[in-house]
Amino acid sequence: MALEPIPNITIGQEYDQRYADATVHYEALGRMADFFGRNMPVHHHDRFFQVHYVKSGMLRVYLDDRQFHQQGPMFFLTPPTVPHAFTTEEGSDGHVLTVRQQLVWSLLEESADLGNVQHVAPVCVATGHVTEEARSEVARVERLFDELRLEFEAARPGREVALTTLTRLIFIGLFRLSANSLKSQHVRHDELTLFHRFNREIEAHYTAHWTLSEYAAVLNVTEARLNSVCRRIAGVPSKRLVHDRLAQEARRLLTFTRLTINEIGYRLGFQDPGYFCRFFARHAGTTPSRYRRRQFGQA
Repeated sequence: MALEPIPNITIGQEYDQRYADATVHYEALGRMADFFGRNMPVHHHDRFFQVHYVKSGMLRVYLDDRQFHQQGPMFFLTPPTVPHAFTTEEGSDGHVLTVRQQLVWSLLEESADLGNVQHVAPVCVATGHVTEEARSEVARVERLFDELRLEFEAARPGREVALTTLTRLIFIGLFRLSANSLKSQHVRHDELTLFHRFNREIEAHYTAHWTLSEYAAVLNVTEARLNSVCRRIAGVPSKRLVHDRLAQEARRLLTFTRLTINEIGYRLGFQDPGYFCRFFARHAGTTPSRYRRRQFGQA
């Protein structure tokens, strides 16, 4: 059976459509996790570099076939087309920076000592455990991220130039720190493959509200094994992954469509609008109507 292609996520289309053509996109990790969920199945970003700078909380990340399980503060950098998946602990926060590849390539062409423009490897760095020499670079990068956040949220003259300049400085710091990249941890290939297959089946059937026994049957494993693998790979039970995907799609539809709340519930396979509202409130901590108002800056 042919494998489904690894999905490409374009932040400017699926998360923040105001910046569909932007060279630089910034968001707080916590806000992005609220939208996409804490579990991000395997995906890539065609023509974009992405950096997750995690200030606090535990992170499980898979960069291609390499696994890292690390407490913040830390960052991981993913070049374009590199498949990655990750799970952040509830309450984890930090920065997410998504940058068009041309900006990073031009930086490397100007400063070849930072890295090879033809081969930029994914890296994962625990910034709290770097060398003494690198600590000042960590502090500088953290200050630059704070400046980038303030610049991105404002509408001041010279904004685009400022964003590009700050981003270039951040990437210079990250490439300097890449020499401190962590060694990956062992992960069983069969378990990682099963986990990715499960996420693909969730994508195909979550609106049908399949039971865990139906997922286990199509994957040819027991429910117990499926649950055990999900806990080891993502740190959460298998049912949580299914519910997270439903809640993620609900957030997308509330943000990007004019569908009524009842229509969204029906589209997601809920026959009872009241049950959909209760389900959403359990996962988002607020009602669908309040969530929608909040997305548009309404009280």
